[in-house]
Amino acid sequence: MIEIEVVIRTVASVGLLLIAERVLGKQTISQMTIFDFIAAITLGAIAAGLAYNTKIKPHNMAISFSIFVLTIFLISFLAIKNRKLRKFFAGDPTVLIQNGKILESNMRKMRYTLDYLNQQLREKEIFNIEEVLFAILETNGQLTVLRKPQFRYVTKQDLMIEVNSENKLPIELIMDGKIIENNLMQNHLTESWLFEELQKRDVTVKDIVYAVLLGNGHIYVDQYKDHISVPIDKE
Repeated sequence: MIEIEVVIRTVASVGLLLIAERVLGKQTISQMTIFDFIAAITLGAIAAGLAYNTKIKPHNMAISFSIFVLTIFLISFLAIKNRKLRKFFAGDPTVLIQNGKILESNMRKMRYTLDYLNQQLREKEIFNIEEVLFAILETNGQLTVLRKPQFRYVTKQDLMIEVNSENKLPIELIMDGKIIENNLMQNHLTESWLFEELQKRDVTVKDIVYAVLLGNGHIYVDQYKDHISVPIDKE
């Protein structure tokens, strides 16, 4: 009997977590500030207690879970309206490097080590700290880096090279040998137009793994048969 109760409680806890995710949105996962981290850990602990702690009545755990979700929601709502409250819960970004110089006092305040700083810089393909104009530790723990002008990547705009404008997101046309009809309808495309494009490439729908209409108007097509004699990952 206890085993069945545990199964029911586990399913209920998963359901509560899914409901909480819908209510709170993707903020907890995408940003993960200190407040978000605490909220996620607490929600998980309450849900876990509901799943396996049979000594506590399910409705009490459900009430506790609901009150906690409502509290997080209200705090997040108020934080959107009030900048001071938002800063209190999320904190402020911290400058760690300024004009190629490490700010040791800020590093100590954040308990941020040089080893970790170098690691995050290397992840951004920076091996020389002198290249950095500003390095800022964001409230979600990510390091944002602005290089000095002479070390930034050259863009086509810098070289005054004309580029084709792109004002659309890529549109998936075919996936796994099947036409994605909804995407065609939503973007006012017809199957006859698609068939004409495929005929130009001498392929059929069933031959295609993936086909996408790119933002620049070109169509990317990948077939099941890649015609590669020796694949790189072949053992």
